[in-house]
Amino acid sequence: MEILFRGNREYKLCTREKKAVKELGKSNADKLQIRLAALSASANLLEFRRDFPEARCHELRGDRRRCFAVDLHGTLRMIFRPEHDPRPTLPDGGIDLGAVTRIEIVEVVDYHE
Repeated sequence: MEILFRGNREYKLCTREKKAVKELGKSNADKLQIRLAALSASANLLEFRRDFPEARCHELRGDRRRCFAVDLHGTLRMIFRPEHDPRPTLPDGGIDLGAVTRIEIVEVVDYHE
């Protein structure tokens, strides 16, 4: 899967270990790299969800609808969205996970606070 980044902050957080450790702590920085590698190695989002259930990839609602989250440590999540125009959909209007081959990292956040 192709991975894009919403902005420079997200890019640096995801590609610079020192920055990730400083902002997230060592265990979260390590888990972030594991999740990014797994997403990158997957052909599409359906494959990722099937092959990496421990990531607990789930669709979000409310202000973050059309986005997905994966667990890091504790309540910290990496938020991303399918980056397709038009968005691949199923007949019922849901997202066609098998057609999602490009995502954009939106943020790494604890949205439970």
